[in-house]
Amino acid sequence: MKKLLVIVFVFSIQFINAQDQELIRAKKFFDKTYYTEAIILYQKLADERPSQEVIKNLADSYFYTNDLVKAQRYYRLLLKNYSNNLDREYYFRYAQTLKATNSYDDANAVLKEYYSKSVNAEDLPNFEKEIKTLENVSAIGKRFEIKNLAINTPNSEFGAVKYNDNLVFAGVKLKPNLFDKKYKWDNETYLNLVKIPLKNSNSSDSIVQYFAKELKTGMHESNAVFTKDGKTIYFTRNNSKNGKKKRDDKKISNLQIFKAELVNGKWTNVVSLPFNSPNYSTEHPALSADEKVLYFASDMPGSLGSFDIYSVNINRGAFDTPRNLGPEINTSKREQFPFVSADNKLYFSSDGHLGYGSLDVFVSEINGNEYSKPVNIGLPLNSNSDDFAFNIDSNTKEGFFASNREGGKGGDDIYQFKEIKDLIVEDCKQFIAGTITDVDTKLALENATVILQDSENKTLHTITTAADGKFSFTVPCESSYKVSAFKEKYTNESKTLTLDKTRDKVNDASLALKSLEAIKQEEKEKAEKKRQQEIIIEEENKKKAELVAIELKQKEKKAKEAEIAAAEVKKQEKVKEILAQEKDVIKDKDRLIIKTDPIYFDYNMWYIRKESKVVLGRVVELMKKYPGMAIEIGSHTDSRGNAKFNEDLSQKRANSTREFIIQSGIDSKRVTAKGYGESVPIIKCKTDDACSEEDHELNRRSEFVIKNL
Repeated sequence: MKKLLVIVFVFSIQFINAQDQELIRAKKFFDKTYYTEAIILYQKLADERPSQEVIKNLADSYFYTNDLVKAQRYYRLLLKNYSNNLDREYYFRYAQTLKATNSYDDANAVLKEYYSKSVNAEDLPNFEKEIKTLENVSAIGKRFEIKNLAINTPNSEFGAVKYNDNLVFAGVKLKPNLFDKKYKWDNETYLNLVKIPLKNSNSSDSIVQYFAKELKTGMHESNAVFTKDGKTIYFTRNNSKNGKKKRDDKKISNLQIFKAELVNGKWTNVVSLPFNSPNYSTEHPALSADEKVLYFASDMPGSLGSFDIYSVNINRGAFDTPRNLGPEINTSKREQFPFVSADNKLYFSSDGHLGYGSLDVFVSEINGNEYSKPVNIGLPLNSNSDDFAFNIDSNTKEGFFASNREGGKGGDDIYQFKEIKDLIVEDCKQFIAGTITDVDTKLALENATVILQDSENKTLHTITTAADGKFSFTVPCESSYKVSAFKEKYTNESKTLTLDKTRDKVNDASLALKSLEAIKQEEKEKAEKKRQQEIIIEEENKKKAELVAIELKQKEKKAKEAEIAAAEVKKQEKVKEILAQEKDVIKDKDRLIIKTDPIYFDYNMWYIRKESKVVLGRVVELMKKYPGMAIEIGSHTDSRGNAKFNEDLSQKRANSTREFIIQSGIDSKRVTAKGYGESVPIIKCKTDDACSEEDHELNRRSEFVIKNL
């Protein structure tokens, strides 16, 4: 068991030592910029034993070899797991990889975080301004027609310039020999200046030749620029002496600018420019239109970023001290590949100014020693990949640039282009327009005042309409505005608009005003209409009330009739009952009377005689028996004598009879007395003598009519 433990322990030490050795080797490759070799080792270490150093160097290795998709994966992992004390530069690189996959919103979010960590408080506001500027450039649309040249190969080609009838550029052999040296950065063979006739530049069958064998070495040569007479060349080459590469203390062979002269058809007098140094790079030479100034890129001490653009004056072949173009052009990142056009514009590539990803081409106006703020030259020349080595003929608007964008043939390809739109950078704008009209007549209103205000009610513009009533304002996008219209003797109206970011959109803000006279007339008509409606309602209510009253009366009448009918039924039932029970109660036509013996009064007298009291006793008896019974005592006389006398006499006799019944215990309310005189005879006598005494006696009577039971 002990032996087994020892074996396992020894194996573990050997395994750890092997991993340490791989880490040391990977770091050695990385420091020498042999990124292709470094990737193989770091990838294995990232899978087996990830650490901040391993992930960081692996991401950087992919970044420097332009495999930005894989670099994105490891930068994301780096920021997620090792963000503490991480250099903010890695936020910038991560953003560049996001742009490479068209994740621009995410990239901008990461860049905002990057600039928010800056010690310069202006960096973040400036970045937000650059976002808006880039949006304005994008809004121009397609500014260039571009074409990938047929001469491109799976290897790198870039830095194309015209020289006489040839196209000169930097390239590598398509099929390198076994013993050709390779550039450890990306495992391509070293670059050389090559040429091809211009007429064959778009032919895939063209044969590329070395530009000048006397300039060819075992090092990089690229980015040639020629004087107008074609007798002087400036180009980039690794630091060397007598054809041998020289390195700095870090074993890096920096780039330098060389100059050569054409003598008897041969490029001779190849010299390194005096401002070169083995300790930093100078590269990408460019001449001003008058050839008095040489522009170049360098990371020499005093540079603002990894590479800056410099200029140096040329006086009779001698070079002054190089001058950094300053923060208007240079940033804390890369500015490289300068080019000065015949119309005095400085073009260069940068990943420090905001672009579409990696290196983009920018342009600045040159005015003496002053430079305007650089502007991205736009789409589709710039892309989410490296776009560089730009040059243009100001007259023809044609030129060349290089790019490693998707869809190319190799690492870097040469593209030919033609500028088809001017670079006019404008902020997003929209239009607020409309017509002021009369709301009723629909006619345009002249001399109406239209006021435009911002979201804080600050007045921006005021206009007065012409006969057509139209108005129009030009305003920035993505803001809120209030449009108000006024006119004498009219109402005021307003409308609020919130604008999006659609460029040149026309927003309708038409307003319709109402005449105060029309309002007055409408109010008058409305009042009259209301009055008429009130009258109609009043009439309707009156009719309803009348109908209700009629219905109520009808109901009351029906109720009364029903009550009367019921009472009549009850009365008839009572009558039947009394008639059945009382022989002294008889029915005389429609009357119900108490039949009694005759009541006699002395002649012309009205007091009750003794024998009559017996007769009246029967009436009293019945009324006591039926407490609800009410009677009328009707007293009648014969026709003899004066009618008035007879009426008075009969009333006295009726009263006398009533008084007797009341005195007999009957409520006075139950007894009424009526003297009829001779007006209601039983037997009508034409003359007093026409009737017998018996007839007169029949007419002289008292009747007891039952009025209520």
